[in-house]
Amino acid sequence: MKRGKKYLETLKKYDHEALYSFEEAAKLVKELAFAKFDETVEFSVSLALKKSQSVRDTLVLPHQFAAQKRILVFAKGEKAQEALDAGAAYVGDEELIEKIRGGWLDFDVAVATPDMMKDVGRLGPVLGRRGLMPNPKTHTVTFDIKGALAELNQGRVEFRADKTGVIHLAIGKVSMDSALVAVNAVSVLEEIIRKRPSDAKGDFVRTAVLSSTMGPGVRVDVKNTASAVQR
Repeated sequence: MKRGKKYLETLKKYDHEALYSFEEAAKLVKELAFAKFDETVEFSVSLALKKSQSVRDTLVLPHQFAAQKRILVFAKGEKAQEALDAGAAYVGDEELIEKIRGGWLDFDVAVATPDMMKDVGRLGPVLGRRGLMPNPKTHTVTFDIKGALAELNQGRVEFRADKTGVIHLAIGKVSMDSALVAVNAVSVLEEIIRKRPSDAKGDFVRTAVLSSTMGPGVRVDVKNTASAVQR
């Protein structure tokens, strides 16, 4: 891959083969960022997973960084009113489903009560491709609408290993205090390790890297954190 001049210049400013502590890595990512916009800080973790294994869950990051999400809720009756009272941007049932089938997708996350999923399932081809389909595993299919919306507004995020066993997750902004970004990264790693499959063998976490949207990756020394969590 051909890299730009600014990117190549940043590689000269640090040892990109060295392992850094979370605090050092977060600070370095901030220093290496060169874009004119407020870059997102991303955390990438490579796991030793077999094809039959998966790692997926949600967590509320200790330090929020994203703008408030536009939450859509599929619900009826009292649960629809609960969603409105909890601050959902859009609430509805059949009419909302038809609107989405017509191409409207002006929302960031969708939540549904279990009794709505039979009808919401018809939106699979539309919502599934965009990662917007409500799913019990991500706590977006629930009767606890108030609790779900509270967590989403507090910064709840989803992580999921891809086919290569890598988890990519946005955990902050370059404009944030680097110490807060480091805390978010540690929280994510701890949660990933807690979701380790029972039949996984050997070193579960292969590598972990912090980077900004445009900047180079900074390798993180996860050994001490990983061993502490697994004790």
